[in-house]
Amino acid sequence: MDATPSLPPATLEAAARRDRLIGIGAALFAVSIWGAWIVATRHAVSGHLPPAAAGWLRFVVTAVVLAPAWWRIGLIPKTGRLPFLFCFMGSGVCFFLVVGNAMRFVPAADVGPLLPGTMPLVVAVVLVAFFGERLSRLRMIGFACIALGVLALGGRGILESHDGSWRGHLLLLTGAVMWSGYTIAFPRAGMSSAEIVGLIGIWSLIILTPFGLPPLIAAFNAGEGLEILVQLGIQGVGALVALLAFGVAIEKLGSSRAAAFTGLVPPLAALIAVPVLGEHPDAAAITGIVATGLGVALASGAISVRRPSRAHSR
Repeated sequence: MDATPSLPPATLEAAARRDRLIGIGAALFAVSIWGAWIVATRHAVSGHLPPAAAGWLRFVVTAVVLAPAWWRIGLIPKTGRLPFLFCFMGSGVCFFLVVGNAMRFVPAADVGPLLPGTMPLVVAVVLVAFFGERLSRLRMIGFACIALGVLALGGRGILESHDGSWRGHLLLLTGAVMWSGYTIAFPRAGMSSAEIVGLIGIWSLIILTPFGLPPLIAAFNAGEGLEILVQLGIQGVGALVALLAFGVAIEKLGSSRAAAFTGLVPPLAALIAVPVLGEHPDAAAITGIVATGLGVALASGAISVRRPSRAHSR
């Protein structure tokens, strides 16, 4: 006889509601940090700090906090070296420098649609082309919306090529391709997430130190200590906290529903950029934000159409 007491439906419903609220709160917290990260990085590389200096602040916290993980396996992993190389290229120093330099040419409102908004599209293309994954019709519509957002911003960059924004758009799309390699290689590396992220952090820190630390020292001596502290908080601490918060969102909501919240990153970045950077999105940016936001929600599977079941009638 089963002695495990069954919980009343009201208790189960309350627990599910609590988990849902926790997941929504964690997801909103994570995407808010990511939106602030876009604005903070744009602010830094547009004149205050070079991308290498901002990157050093990004990876020093990861390397220090996750030191026990990467120290345990050593600087060179014994297995999964090729997948780890793709992970490193897709989210480490190379990725950060590509994205950081892109933000020198484009406003913050362009970054959201072309980077976090485009990443799911690139990943889907790779999975369909090389791994034979099949997509539902609704997800295909979502990816088409993402492509529309890219075309809206890319078309403006071509038509207004004199301002050099096309360079930033091209670099952001390159960054999205690089991140897709990280996403696909991550589960194939044969290491825990702490070990992979820690190794990426320490190797990025080693490479960036000769180029990123001297500008930081110069900026500190020039009275930019508060700017460095703010960047350290957002680039380093914020990145880790957002990663943990989004993990909670995935646990409480599921991968598809949590992924849908990334569609809020572009509008959040655009809104934060208005008071902080004085940048106002134009029609092309608004089109890109709306299209990619809807596209991510559809492509993630969070929005689905349920076919009504056919009841037997007598």
